[in-house]
Amino acid sequence: MSAQSTGSGRVKRRGIGDFVKGGLPIVGLTAYTAPIARLLDEHVDFMLVGDSLGMVVYGFDSTLPVTVDMMIAHGGAVMRSSSQAMVVVDLPFGAYQESAHQAFRNAARIMAETGCAAVKLEGGAEMAETVQFLTRRGVPVMGHVGLMPQSVNTAGGFRVQGRGREQAERVMADAVAIAEAGAFSIVIEGTLEPVARAITERVPVPTIGIGASPACDGQILVIDDLLGIFTEFTPRFVKRYAELAPLIAAAAEAYAADVRARRFPGNEHCFGAG
Repeated sequence: MSAQSTGSGRVKRRGIGDFVKGGLPIVGLTAYTAPIARLLDEHVDFMLVGDSLGMVVYGFDSTLPVTVDMMIAHGGAVMRSSSQAMVVVDLPFGAYQESAHQAFRNAARIMAETGCAAVKLEGGAEMAETVQFLTRRGVPVMGHVGLMPQSVNTAGGFRVQGRGREQAERVMADAVAIAEAGAFSIVIEGTLEPVARAITERVPVPTIGIGASPACDGQILVIDDLLGIFTEFTPRFVKRYAELAPLIAAAAEAYAADVRARRFPGNEHCFGAG
């Protein structure tokens, strides 16, 4: 999936029509801020403004405290600071589970106020009716099955999904139901590799893996995990492509030492200094 050039030479932002199954793997990363969105824009196919920001940006213990207003604020920042990658914004916990009408109101507000291309929601067969309700009313939906962080309390914690025949069949049924309801793609998280592979082979829409399978049609990671900024814990499925936390700490330490020793600021950093 690659960006297309318009007749004027400008690059056209990717959209859900660019999500195709069986082509070049789809590349996704989370983004929550304007500076990160600018850096990622030309390198990824889509940026997900995930409710994971509750943990990596706000320091919550889970994604549950995240609000619609928070998603809109960060989604807007990512949209304003990018021009090529498709932007998807999560519907946070409590914003869509009550009813399909509640889901539509919040999804419509997020899309209208951020300009994003689609929303993502968690859930399987129990959310199929809501997904269908949204897609029939012009709201593109990315599904999310397997390990679902918003359901961590009822699931008994962050546990790998698909263990045993019954659980594997349930995750498969969830993915099939969401695809049939009209989702244009499905994130598969924290699921045994053979199960994620079987889902990818079964459903007609692209799958996006995170702790799932290399057979998925695309992959996504949390940007703070990839960069080595979020250091509270490292999930097994994460590959760190940089270790920025020590560099940031070292820079702060050097700055503090310079200030205390009156080495900073120097005359070159001041206005009108002799």
